[in-house]
Amino acid sequence: MNVKPKQNDSFKNLLPYVVLAVVILVVISVLRIQGTTVNELSTGELITELKENNVTEIAITPKSDESVYYIEGKLEGYKETESFTAKVVASELENVLTLINENKIEEYNTNSDPGSSIFLYVLVNVLPLVLLVVVMYFLFMRLANSNKNSMDFGRSKARLSNENDKKSFKDVAGLKEEKEEVAELIDFLKSPKKFEKLGARIPKGVLLVGPPGTGKTLLAKAIAGEANVPFFFISGSDFVELFVGVGASRVRDMFKEAKRNAPCLIFIDEIDAVGRQRGTGLGGGHDEREQTLNQLLTEMDGFGENEGIIIIAATNRPDVLDPALLRPGRFDRQVTVSLPDANEREAILKVHAKNKIFDKDVNLANLSLRTPGFSGADLENLLNEAALLAVRRNKNSISMDEIDEATDRVLLGPAKTTRKITDKEKKLVSIHEAGHAVIGLKLEDAQEVHKITIIPRGMAGGYTMMLPKEEKIAVHTKAELLAQITGLLGGRVSEEMFLGEISTGASDDIKRATKIARSMVTEYGMSDLGPIQYEEKSEGVFLGRDYAKSKNFSDQVALEIDEQTRKIIEECYEKAKNIVGENKDLIFQLSDALMQYETITKEQIESIVKTGKIKPVEELEENKEEKETKKTRKTKSSENEE
Repeated sequence: MNVKPKQNDSFKNLLPYVVLAVVILVVISVLRIQGTTVNELSTGELITELKENNVTEIAITPKSDESVYYIEGKLEGYKETESFTAKVVASELENVLTLINENKIEEYNTNSDPGSSIFLYVLVNVLPLVLLVVVMYFLFMRLANSNKNSMDFGRSKARLSNENDKKSFKDVAGLKEEKEEVAELIDFLKSPKKFEKLGARIPKGVLLVGPPGTGKTLLAKAIAGEANVPFFFISGSDFVELFVGVGASRVRDMFKEAKRNAPCLIFIDEIDAVGRQRGTGLGGGHDEREQTLNQLLTEMDGFGENEGIIIIAATNRPDVLDPALLRPGRFDRQVTVSLPDANEREAILKVHAKNKIFDKDVNLANLSLRTPGFSGADLENLLNEAALLAVRRNKNSISMDEIDEATDRVLLGPAKTTRKITDKEKKLVSIHEAGHAVIGLKLEDAQEVHKITIIPRGMAGGYTMMLPKEEKIAVHTKAELLAQITGLLGGRVSEEMFLGEISTGASDDIKRATKIARSMVTEYGMSDLGPIQYEEKSEGVFLGRDYAKSKNFSDQVALEIDEQTRKIIEECYEKAKNIVGENKDLIFQLSDALMQYETITKEQIESIVKTGKIKPVEELEENKEEKETKKTRKTKSSENEE
């Protein structure tokens, strides 16, 4: 949308150029004056020169009272920049004019009196003064505006949400328990007298905790939309400035504005930017940040229990927040907004799929099962990437091909199809990925293999997509962790056994396997050292994530931890060797299929496992359609029987 600029703004933009042009003209005129030589002649000298016929140019300009005449001109032998001037009284002018007529000077002019021209008088005397006044006016106006902005320096940057941006719980897919947790906030904002009647104290502050992209900001907007109250939005970093005291001033102004609009909601995003623990880190705390936090704590204590102001804050780092911020009376309640499960992911996908056109073969329920660990923002990005790919391919709808490609792009980046890969490297990657897949197919507690590809993406030469058979929130058994380590080591084992050499392709697998094994020993108590926690994930507030990791053990125990970690890795490595060695034919079948097709899906992998041959994609799709048709018929027949 093109916005027409205001005339005042256009004039202000042109003013510097006008001033610059005037300055340039003045400089040019000064330089011209400085470069010109003017000789003053007396009346007698002028008459002598006229008699000797030395005058080549002459101009006469009378004064206003015509008592004195100014004469300018040039003599023979003068340079271009050289001239003369003379003053002649009225009584001598007649002699001068007679000599001029006798000499018949060609360049002879009689100018009018400049004082008789009103325009010239204004141009010479008034216009410079007007220009000076205009320039000074705009300079003072600009100075006044800058002073006004400096006075607003301590004003709050909290923005009031627009009516068009209003959200409701219908816009928030999933998060059923979280909605129930904050439902009473909406009831309080709608009818506070109901709570006051029984003496109930509504929480002053609610802290939304969870990974990035899980919908904390959206949930806060939905609370304000459901309650139909003003919604102030600000980020924690908006409080902190270079000058000490500005953040505290902004906090005061924010609460002052909120009290005017009560009942209302204040949402502080990324509150850990201003609410970190005080007095921590090397060299003490940050004065400006700590003053801002102190003012925030004071203001939260300052307003009454039922004034109608509720603060909602969001963070994904609750471990670094100051304890005073989390005590009762400030942020009374913490609501954990976790990653969505399969059902919630399906609901989220349906919300983001409303304005998109999909093929008939796209099943959002199946897609939700294939995206464990995805946040709401990840799912929205996934469908958006699929839509962009469909447009790029000039399609009228989004198919599963675009969704599969978008999933890979979100996880690992775009495919590097133009990169030249040698047959030797291609064979190595196919053997490596086949090793991962065989562990997933043959080990009971391993994850399920959904896809194998040797197309390079990001930093990976290829990858095997393995997803959990049953989605779990946080609990994993020892057998499952050992199966994960074994699966990660399968690629390295396959290289060593069938190619007789090892490569750097397993570096990330080894890193992840070592991390799991060490956590089993030091955090989960899953080793011969017993159920003792030796290391904590206590991240320093200012020192970084791993710099201040606490280690409550001696050097002797450190040696035993290393031995136990090595023991777990070696046992899993031997198990991977046994499984890969027993399934040599399957390894080469998968490798040959990858060399031919580069990417094979779950159905094709199952076909290779059962028959030793890979089925074309068209055949698999026909079988899939037949199965879905039979399933639909069975469903309809059962409904008719009922």
